[in-house]
Amino acid sequence: MILPPFELHQPKTVDELRRIAGELASQGREFDYIAGGTDVLPNYKNRLNPKPNVISVSSIDGLDSIEIDRIGARALISDVAKSSVISEHYPGLTEAARQVSSPPLQNLGTVGGNLLLDTRCYYFNQSRFWRQSKGYCMKADGDVCLVVPQKEICYATYSGDLAPMFLVLDAELELVGPSTERRVALRDFYAFDGIKRFEKQPAELVTWVHIPAQSRRLRTGYKKLRVRDTIEYPVMGVAVALACNGGVVEQLHVAVTGTEAVPLYYGDLGLTGQKADEATAAALERELLARIKTYRNVPFPPGYRKAMGGAFGRALFLDLAK
Repeated sequence: MILPPFELHQPKTVDELRRIAGELASQGREFDYIAGGTDVLPNYKNRLNPKPNVISVSSIDGLDSIEIDRIGARALISDVAKSSVISEHYPGLTEAARQVSSPPLQNLGTVGGNLLLDTRCYYFNQSRFWRQSKGYCMKADGDVCLVVPQKEICYATYSGDLAPMFLVLDAELELVGPSTERRVALRDFYAFDGIKRFEKQPAELVTWVHIPAQSRRLRTGYKKLRVRDTIEYPVMGVAVALACNGGVVEQLHVAVTGTEAVPLYYGDLGLTGQKADEATAAALERELLARIKTYRNVPFPPGYRKAMGGAFGRALFLDLAK
């Protein structure tokens, strides 16, 4: 499909980007940011909420570095997957990065883009012709959610791989806008709505992901359910971070993706202080099954995705507790 027309802006610095974004916002001209384009451009081709202006961040220097305590939002997924710093201190993040889509797309996609990934749904990620046949959904052109029929909340599913890992690592995002700079905990960033998605102003740009030093002592892992081993988004993903002391759970952090409109952080599920054994692993599985909700809006039956979430959590816990 041919892309719709838009004006492309290519700032060279963050300050220039902030100026352009501020001018467009003040003039009431809508815009999107673009980095690798692996999410934005396919949506534009399907005429899914295209904007008349697009600001590229691909020429901005300094936002692609990978350090022990912070990762630039423009860092490539492939670079995260290959980073010795990441694999040494956050192996679960390496696992998640290696499972994002396919190698060609990992070479284009960025950390910031994956965290801000648009939600997906049977009724949304289709051609205009297909969507017209269903009467459109509230995320594009319509006013009713076709997954859970109502007009208040979109139930399209978030399907990024990196977010659950950053959630269990207690990461913070650094954002800049035309006249603002701020940091926000990732656990407070996402908003439960497939349209709104997160607590970010349209003109704000994610520049850095900060990881606190205390997270380096955690053992981390990630498991993903998908239709094919490459290309596919997660229809269920579980991230676990664990620290044990004397065979007892000292810290436990669990998060999931691919289930609802946002990635969800479940904390320790009430299992801190328990023995790091089979019984606690089984309890973790039960707690996940009690919390995970899935909808009929992506491949695989909802019940199967839910069951695999529990199984993944149990397997990760046992592996990390060794």
